[in-house]
Amino acid sequence: MTEIRLPGGRWRLWEQFGLRGPGFPADGVLRLAPGGLAGDADKFGPDDTLAGPDWDAFAERFDEAAVTTAHELQAIARTPSFREAVAWQNRPVLDSGVKPFLNWTPTAAGRTSMPRQREELVAHYWQRFCVKNDTIGFFGPVGWGRFDGAASDAVDVDPGEGLVAATELYFAGWAVDALAATLGADPAARAWIAPRRVPFVRVADEHVVVPGRPPQPATPELRAVLSRCDGVRTAHALAEELPGVDVAAALDELVRRRWAVWRLELPADTRPERRLHAWLHTVGDPGLRERGLHRLELLERGRERVRRAEGAEALVAAMSLLEREFVELTETVAVREKSAGTAPCRALVYSDCRRAATARIGDRVAEELAAALEPLLTAAGWLTSKLAAEVTARAEEVYDKLAAQGPVDLASFWFACMPILHGDARRAAQRLQEEFQAHWHAVLAPEEGVRRIRRDHDSVATEVARRFAWNGGPGWTAARYASPDVMIAAESAEAIDRGEYRFVLGELHLASNTLGASLFVHQHAEPGELAALTDEDHPGPRLLPLLPKEHRARLSARVKYALRRPEDYQVALVDQTGDPADPRTVLSADVSVVRRDDGLRLVLPDGAEFPAVDAFAHVLTTLAMDLFQVLPETAGHSPRVTVGRLVLARETWRLRASDLTFAEEKDERRRFVRARQWREREGLPRFAFVVSPTESRPFYVDFDSPVYMNVLAKAVRRLARKDPDGRVVITEMLPSPEQTWLTDQEGHTYTSELRFVAVTS
Repeated sequence: MTEIRLPGGRWRLWEQFGLRGPGFPADGVLRLAPGGLAGDADKFGPDDTLAGPDWDAFAERFDEAAVTTAHELQAIARTPSFREAVAWQNRPVLDSGVKPFLNWTPTAAGRTSMPRQREELVAHYWQRFCVKNDTIGFFGPVGWGRFDGAASDAVDVDPGEGLVAATELYFAGWAVDALAATLGADPAARAWIAPRRVPFVRVADEHVVVPGRPPQPATPELRAVLSRCDGVRTAHALAEELPGVDVAAALDELVRRRWAVWRLELPADTRPERRLHAWLHTVGDPGLRERGLHRLELLERGRERVRRAEGAEALVAAMSLLEREFVELTETVAVREKSAGTAPCRALVYSDCRRAATARIGDRVAEELAAALEPLLTAAGWLTSKLAAEVTARAEEVYDKLAAQGPVDLASFWFACMPILHGDARRAAQRLQEEFQAHWHAVLAPEEGVRRIRRDHDSVATEVARRFAWNGGPGWTAARYASPDVMIAAESAEAIDRGEYRFVLGELHLASNTLGASLFVHQHAEPGELAALTDEDHPGPRLLPLLPKEHRARLSARVKYALRRPEDYQVALVDQTGDPADPRTVLSADVSVVRRDDGLRLVLPDGAEFPAVDAFAHVLTTLAMDLFQVLPETAGHSPRVTVGRLVLARETWRLRASDLTFAEEKDERRRFVRARQWREREGLPRFAFVVSPTESRPFYVDFDSPVYMNVLAKAVRRLARKDPDGRVVITEMLPSPEQTWLTDQEGHTYTSELRFVAVTS
């Protein structure tokens, strides 16, 4: 393995990194910027009335360019790969928007409101497919690279064959859960479902203990059944084991009291259908088993039809048929609303792909990258260490109060700490971020009103090491990781070799190994290599909190952590989403909390011990993950900050929607001219990304492109109507579409982002 040690000796980088990028070439968006039109628009001044012969000539030129752009958009919309990508994203749009757009003949007079809306629709999808470094399907395939001392000193790209090396199709977890719920609702299934104790409930002497409540009396029969509800023994097996007990009645009572769960629930898994298949083979009722296997087989056949579909029309037909069959089998809607889950898990199935191109980073660029990241990771460790210390101090106060009443179990400790985790810890995180930014302000010493801050790397690194000094570990086990997203702005790989490049920081995710997500691990040619890197980081077992299957903010099976090893433990705090048969999955009620010389410890039933703070890992990581912001987001304008070769922060504007008055101009010719004049006054670059509270995702804008000006104006109007004081955030696009070095075998270039994993001891 090629080990990349950072200069301070505390952090190192994994030898492998993710290579994120879209599936369409970057120059695709430039097709929508008519040559020379922007220069013609700039001939008019802010005080010009936009009338007269010169204006009439420009208007005619604009109309001609608009028709040409409409034809270009139609050519894009006819492209099979574009149509297939839209089919995966939102296939009803193909009929409601794309099809009528293609049936329209562009003319200047015919560009009424509806055709323009359809132009904007195609342009909006096109920018996402060309310049957004998403990771989804063939239009955002997962790529991989590695540090390689045998490579050139710079960056080598092996384009591979085609765009995609491998494709896999997955069921959304909620879809298989819906089928499981249907099968489990059959009265005949109850005997073959294994009930399980709620993780925070335990049996003690003649009582059942629930956190925050006095011990609850329970009959010997109830206690006997509850103590055996391990999620492995079926109700049928319990009845055989307890011949003198009405097990079904006892289970109904346990469910009523919310001490146990007795329904068919599958463990969280990237392949949930395999879990359901395995359960069906445990069913002792042949008729029930065969009915269930038949239903599951129907869905799997439908998935295979989708897998084999070639082209958008065949894909739409296959997915539509699968949805009809799913509705018939489950009586459940086949597509979820956007608010109900995490994309791409709205549909029954989703696709992930591995990029054919791979990259290797040589020693010189690796050394420069390591030096650039060193001060950032030093500051990151300070943040997580401080956050953990504050939460731990408050948690110890909670423990002392509980311990005064007797032994403390993790379930009681966890619930008693909820006010801290969702109150004090949030406030601490906000306060620490403000302190973090104050330190960076002192380090960078920015001048008021400047657009560029350039600082020497060595002086910044020295001052960061002084201001962000921290001792001991980073806080909790997961906080040993940080995942920086870094882009390389260069016109080509050869330019990198000549030293004509700079690094651009995208995001720095704290307390998380983002390459451990299922979507990355399962799109690696050799996942065992990632497991080996994890072994190097953690020679001993870890304790990992079990998480809910889904959460609309971040969680889904697709982003589920997939580098858990057999020796690692899992603790179910509230949700039991793991495999009940796994001997290293424990319930919070069965874990003791004790005080040792080195602090609070968790003692598992088999005697294994872990720091108590690891039980809070997910909550702390959620709080910490996005804290790394060098500049506050309150200013109307933030400069570009460059330290050595690294752009630490891109130039950003935060502007009131109601102040962007060009957006209200009805005539799109005048709107284009006024938008360019506004851009000139503000000093905005040609290429930018825009974030608006009314838009679901950031979107690309080219100020030379009338169609992207229309997209921006519409977003601004939407926000201004909802909240006149609402702000749009405009950030320079860096690297720009011309600064791309990731190539395919045909020489097309793509935007890209390198996702690294940093780990400290």
